Amino acid sequence: MSIHISAAPGEIAPIVLLPGDPLRAKYIATTFLSSPQLVSETRNCLFYTGSYKGQQISVGASGMGCPSIGIYSYELYTEYQVNTIIRIGTCGAYDPALQLFDLINVKQAVSESTFALHAWGIKGSVLNSQGNTYEVINQLAKQKKLPLQEGAIHSSDVFYSNQEGFSPLAMEHGCLAVEMESFALFANATHCKKNAACLLTVSDLIAAKQKLTPEQREKALLPMIDLALDTAASLKIRN
Repeated sequence: MSIHISAAPGEIAPIVLLPGDPLRAKYIATTFLSSPQLVSETRNCLFYTGSYKGQQISVGASGMGCPSIGIYSYELYTEYQVNTIIRIGTCGAYDPALQLFDLINVKQAVSESTFALHAWGIKGSVLNSQGNTYEVINQLAKQKKLPLQEGAIHSSDVFYSNQEGFSPLAMEHGCLAVEMESFALFANATHCKKNAACLLTVSDLIAAKQKLTPEQREKALLPMIDLALDTAASLKIRN
């Protein structure tokens, strides 16, 4: 049991899917996992463990932003011996070629955040996904004939800002889209020598000022959830 996760030892699986929203975690677990068990509800940040295609998988919530996912991913890696975390979330598109519902497999997270430097002394503004999960996602997407964008994304520390235009750092590195968590996840995975990947669904077109409705968001995330679950199930023969 850690400070922020109340699951007993052994109740968290080695592979964890980590959406930001606790209710999204509940939906995934109760809809797609066999025999899901609620193993933690501290601070209403829900964690479930069940099975999918014979693989034990946990699904939990990270909250929003680098500090929040930084806490949960670190405790999962160090207190529960989690081997692989796959973040699944939404993002706002920078690249005008992206469309609503597009899927992005994050190769690199680019950020102005000082999280990696202050936590682990990791310098630089670009962090890679860790382990082979990124490649497994790409392989499965090809098998499913599921369109999948690959590249860098911007992990921003701010949601609202008076800054005009896109982040200069993000534009320098050709970031496809923006979210708020992957940089801290990749930093913790780098420090802990664990695996980390991130799958995103485009929910907002920033320049075009278009976004999915709440009803569309529910259906839009299903291809991402399906791909993440199949990736997690396949890792039992790869890790």
